[in-house]
Amino acid sequence: MTLSPLILSRMSRRLSLMLGLSALALSPAFAPMAQAAPATAAPAPVASLVSQVDIPYEEFRLANGLRVIVHTDRKAPVVGVSIWYHVGSRFEPAGKTGFAHLFEHLMFYGSENADGPFFGRLEDIGATDWNGTTWFDRTNYFETVPTGALDRALFLESDRMGHLLGAVTQVKLDTQRGVVQNEKRMGENEPYGLVEYAQLDALLPEGHPYRHSTIGSMADLNAASLADVQMWFKTHYGPNNAVLVLAGDIDVATAKAKVEKWFGNIPSGPAPKDVDATVPTLSGDVEKVMHDNVAATRLYRNWIVPGVNSDELQQLDLAMTVFGGLKSSRLDNVLVRDEKVAVAVKASIQPFEKLSIAEITVDVKPGADPVAVGKRLDQLLADYLAKGPSADEVMRAATGQAAGTIGGLEKVGGFSGKAVTLAEGAVYSDDPGKYKKDLAVYAAATPQSVSAAARKWLGRPVLRLTVAPGERSAADNALAGNAKEEGGAKEEGGAGHKPAYFRDPAKAAPAAATPPAPTKIAEPPIEPVKDLDFPDIERAKLKNGMNVVLAHRSTVPTVRVSVAFDAGNAADDKAKPGTAGLAVALLDEGTKTRTSVQIAEEQERLGASISAANSMDRTNVGLFALKPNLDASLGLLADVIRNPAFAPAEVERLRGQVLTRIQAEKTTPMAIAQRMLPPLIYGQAHPYGIPFTGSGTETGVKAVTRADLTAFHDTWMRPDNATIFVAGDTSMAELMPMLEKQFGGWKAPKAAKGVKTFRMDRMMRPAKIVLIDKPQSPQSMILAGLLTNKAGTDNPVTLQTANEVLGGATSSRLWMDLRETKGWAYGVGTALSGVRETIPLLVYAPVQTDKTGESIQAIRKDMSEFLTTKGVTETERNQTINSQILSLPGSFETSSDLLGAMMRNALIGRADDYYETLPKTYRAMTPADMDKAAREAINPDRLIWVVVGDAKLVRPQLDAVGLPVEMGTLAD
Repeated sequence: MTLSPLILSRMSRRLSLMLGLSALALSPAFAPMAQAAPATAAPAPVASLVSQVDIPYEEFRLANGLRVIVHTDRKAPVVGVSIWYHVGSRFEPAGKTGFAHLFEHLMFYGSENADGPFFGRLEDIGATDWNGTTWFDRTNYFETVPTGALDRALFLESDRMGHLLGAVTQVKLDTQRGVVQNEKRMGENEPYGLVEYAQLDALLPEGHPYRHSTIGSMADLNAASLADVQMWFKTHYGPNNAVLVLAGDIDVATAKAKVEKWFGNIPSGPAPKDVDATVPTLSGDVEKVMHDNVAATRLYRNWIVPGVNSDELQQLDLAMTVFGGLKSSRLDNVLVRDEKVAVAVKASIQPFEKLSIAEITVDVKPGADPVAVGKRLDQLLADYLAKGPSADEVMRAATGQAAGTIGGLEKVGGFSGKAVTLAEGAVYSDDPGKYKKDLAVYAAATPQSVSAAARKWLGRPVLRLTVAPGERSAADNALAGNAKEEGGAKEEGGAGHKPAYFRDPAKAAPAAATPPAPTKIAEPPIEPVKDLDFPDIERAKLKNGMNVVLAHRSTVPTVRVSVAFDAGNAADDKAKPGTAGLAVALLDEGTKTRTSVQIAEEQERLGASISAANSMDRTNVGLFALKPNLDASLGLLADVIRNPAFAPAEVERLRGQVLTRIQAEKTTPMAIAQRMLPPLIYGQAHPYGIPFTGSGTETGVKAVTRADLTAFHDTWMRPDNATIFVAGDTSMAELMPMLEKQFGGWKAPKAAKGVKTFRMDRMMRPAKIVLIDKPQSPQSMILAGLLTNKAGTDNPVTLQTANEVLGGATSSRLWMDLRETKGWAYGVGTALSGVRETIPLLVYAPVQTDKTGESIQAIRKDMSEFLTTKGVTETERNQTINSQILSLPGSFETSSDLLGAMMRNALIGRADDYYETLPKTYRAMTPADMDKAAREAINPDRLIWVVVGDAKLVRPQLDAVGLPVEMGTLAD
């Protein structure tokens, strides 16, 4: 199952399947001619790739037991701070499900010497990549901070480790309980949102510590008391149960002095007690069918397999990758490409400390027989287990693993950087260098070793779960811990698990103890932080006139390339919406000399990844390449861009996938709103008046012909409409000969280059609410929008900064009201879309159903006050400006960050050194400037609201808001 760790995070600020073959697919006359691909140099061996992965570290331990690991990386003046507590939902006793995650939320709401929201203090010091997550085996907190703010970050982390309880109040507990419950509702409101509960229930026996979901049950969350909070903290949050990693602009001597200063006086906690867990085997195959509001039937196959310290886990991972993880996997080639009975497949391992979960999923093409597809899946698996993978398949899977690891280590912190890699090894395996041992296993794997592990673990009884379209059942909702007994009795736990009790849940909760008197510790000042030094940008031009823009970054031996065309969703065919999306999706599905499978296999051998996507204003074809394989990877990229075959069989296959995607969007709350809102605010004639999802309409996608796709390519994807952006470990001298070889001879076609026409229709669009009925929704999705008076080319920095105060930051007005004060939403905010032409302001809020109407009223009131009587305060201005300036050095840590910045500058016409000039712009900004910009651009009385929820519960609330309400549909 694809489980996600529970996180305390801001929501994104940037609102971003077949039985019969068609006649064309049966006709060999229309198959692509698979001529011999051009010869390329042999890819770098996996062993040589693995040898380049190294994170040197030193470690020490304080007298109180805190383990500290230090890695020095001077590429940027930032330090990744990552602290891992060895406690997660596996450690929760009966009646306390969801408690580890609830406690993680409370850790963000102040400690004795730093009361108030922790994230506001992080924004003050320019922290980037900050978050907190809870999982079965651990809870972690992390942030990347400017070097000059490291003392402040360590003070904050040490204060919540050593001095938390005096700041935890009943009000904070009650508010965060509501926030977590809304997070639970939000996850369950998604398609397939109840699957995790059913899988854990079926795969694990009663009493198993992994059997309940990390989010927990509503009843257990409701029962959490202050006494429980205190006990959890005292039991699990001592320094002797934690690992602190500092990675970046720091050395071990400096780290010792700082960590001893801030953490040295915290007393040890009780000796940590592990909660062991077996790796169970089902007594026989288990079959289960669920129903949900989904577009495609999804087939699951699940097994419990060994945890991260098993010497067989990497072998199993390779086995699953070959079977369903590669683009050229067995399942992709048979079920998706050849037999065309599925639109998506996946096979993977989700690793945990004591056990892992192996999962295969197949999304059945609408119209195909799910039972027949399930039998075919089982046949393919049986054959695979009997015969095993080839040496080439194992090599391709291992190369992908090595390439992914190398790419992820460009960051010092965040979710996947070097600090996380070291911490995970220390916590789960008592070895920060565990990643090197794992990579060595991948590099040495053979078909025999992979086959042996696969047969041993995947040949056991299996859970076969089917999720089909239909209404959710009461029984499935009960597994999620949402059912109520007759007579309104308390809710039961999610899966009836019964580990050892903290206390008898039948007895009254003990009274909370009186917290100790606070120990007053002064908050350290921020040391001087240098303004951003953005890498120098180099420019060159190919002989055919294509511009090349390069930023050098040599942290890891990788290169990222993006060929950007002035097209995007705004260039879509208004008569056949979805043409642009389908054309881009087909680029890597066959060229004049390579089939779809050959393209996938070549990427895998090179450790490369080619991706193509439309933003609103640009069509981008991107490449991630390993430096040793750059030349060959560029050759593959050029072929995909220049010579797409648009083979009729592939067109029909991808058309089916896009249509299923559109159907899936119509079952997903945010996607429903993103499809409905744009024509309401822009009008249908405007290039932006199309679904923000970029998938088009069912009618349009069905009507697209191969000629339309070829015309789109000739009109928009051409050398005189493109710029090549490159960032990573290469130089212009090294790069240009490769680019000349691959792109220099590319000539523009005779067809005229495309032109986008942006005109507003001048129609008045009065405020209203459009309600889309989604029965059984546990939550309402609110998305509202209006058009500002600014275009992206205006570069409205002051307006964007004001928006941070209104709804862009986690300390914003809307966030603090709806989430932190009222507890009605897990996330809420406003966003100014990053388009080139007229910018919309979007307001988003997934809220609990019974607060839908009041939430809209609260948002309107907050916005109205912000834009009239309660404008930006001096404190808000200072916090926002400090955050924006101090966060700049950590915002361009990776080559991907640099690439995005260069492309953004080019899109809206900014200078190459734009980001270096930002601090001066910010420092000159006043609260009055921010108020003026917001009041000129935003009229909240013009907001058009889209609400996706259960109409029978929501409509009466909306009628009381005071705006016209109409029912909406997504017919197309």
